[in-house]
Amino acid sequence: MVKEIEKWWDEASKWFQEEIKIPTHTVHWGIHAPYEKELKLLGNVKGKRILELGCGGGQNSIALAKKGAICTGIDISIEQLKFAKKLAEKEKVKVKFIKGNFQNLSRFKQCSFDIAISAWSFQYSPNLKKLFKEVYRVLKRNGLFVFGYPNPYHDIINVKTFKIEMSYFKIGRYEEIEIWPDGSKHKFVRYQVKISDIYNNLVDAGFFVERIIEPLSLKDKSFEKYYPTKLSKLIGPTIIFKARKI
Repeated sequence: MVKEIEKWWDEASKWFQEEIKIPTHTVHWGIHAPYEKELKLLGNVKGKRILELGCGGGQNSIALAKKGAICTGIDISIEQLKFAKKLAEKEKVKVKFIKGNFQNLSRFKQCSFDIAISAWSFQYSPNLKKLFKEVYRVLKRNGLFVFGYPNPYHDIINVKTFKIEMSYFKIGRYEEIEIWPDGSKHKFVRYQVKISDIYNNLVDAGFFVERIIEPLSLKDKSFEKYYPTKLSKLIGPTIIFKARKI
């Protein structure tokens, strides 16, 4: 599983970073979702130790570092991390980027971070229960955990026909063979869950869920080809969870 996802992102990184323009002035929570500057989920991050899980090109960590946070980003794709390191240099901020699987955070000590964040990465986790327990362990007491997740209701709808194409109750591994414009084939793997699975696994890990947010903002048009506005107006593609270690 890990190798398949790693391979896809290594191959897709160049296209993704050229096609999808993620900002570095504020945190991006997900497709067609308002930015952190509008949602204000993290509060004042100056001096806070922040872990970004599935950091990709590093834009969120860079945005937080600009505000005085001490940021660490972990990602499985070496190509994404190469981009992230170059971008941090360009933006003149210091961020520690680590290649690794966020499913295993054993490299980090218990109670190491004030905040953990993620944006559209946890659909690649085969075991949210284990993942959330790891995040709980590395957060300090009263630590904040905020992440954007692809809305499971949106994911079962065909973006072209607007028809439901799979059962909401069909959870687990989902894969498809993509044919890219150059004719090459690529296996894409993710994991489908229910909203209740996300919530219950957070609670079981020990978190108190403060907010479940289903925001919608159609200002960013870079995703229009893949997440059309017409469908997003009916059901937003991003759901955000804000939880706290108690």
